[in-house]
Amino acid sequence: MVAGGGWRCDTVVDAVTEALLDTFLPLVASCRPWTVAQIGQSLDGRIATQSGASHYINGIEARTHLHRLRAVADAVVVGVGTLNADDPLLTVRHVSGPQPLRVVLDPSGRAAPQARMFADGSGACLLIRGEGAGEVRAEGQVRMLRLPTREGRFAPAEVVQALHAEGCRRVLVEGGGLTVSGFLEAGVLDRLHVLVAPMLIGSGRPGLSLPVIDTLEGALRPRCRYFACGDDVLFDLDFGDERGI
Repeated sequence: MVAGGGWRCDTVVDAVTEALLDTFLPLVASCRPWTVAQIGQSLDGRIATQSGASHYINGIEARTHLHRLRAVADAVVVGVGTLNADDPLLTVRHVSGPQPLRVVLDPSGRAAPQARMFADGSGACLLIRGEGAGEVRAEGQVRMLRLPTREGRFAPAEVVQALHAEGCRRVLVEGGGLTVSGFLEAGVLDRLHVLVAPMLIGSGRPGLSLPVIDTLEGALRPRCRYFACGDDVLFDLDFGDERGI
């Protein structure tokens, strides 16, 4: 890495390697904690049909990119809606790398106890529940942490602080759309990776949903780089200039 966030290599690299270095070196070379979110969507901004079908909007190269992000993260975070709808494993499979702590945000105690990730033996799980929610009924490597809620939601900054206290300095927020939107609105994201597939769904569940703005002066305009990711396009949005990421 060189000053300004760039990098220099003593050998010639091809375009694919250059894109990987552009995307991941700022993350793996940073000495500071970071929080990155990832969302995969269609051209018209949908992450699922109205019935919830989403496997798979993005291609294998985009899904491999997601697994690379998991491999460099200490913790992977999803909301309870994603857990119950998709039953994800949140493990590193398409690439080699360590397994992150798998974290579910469950403010009201709705997590399905039979979720695969709670009993697959692939790594530890942390269930973050509201102070008034019930006890964990799931079996396996599941720990519970309680945080206060406001209007039925956790404050994203408090979630990040709690994960730092757990030793997780590199946090990946993987879904769903409401969870990613909440972390973006709260201003705790250093980067947002948006993977856009050449697909028009036309209706269904939106990816990002932020408060209404009256004029475009209120729109977010992060520094942006984009890369081909198979048939998809990866938009790497940088919100972390002030944090040095």
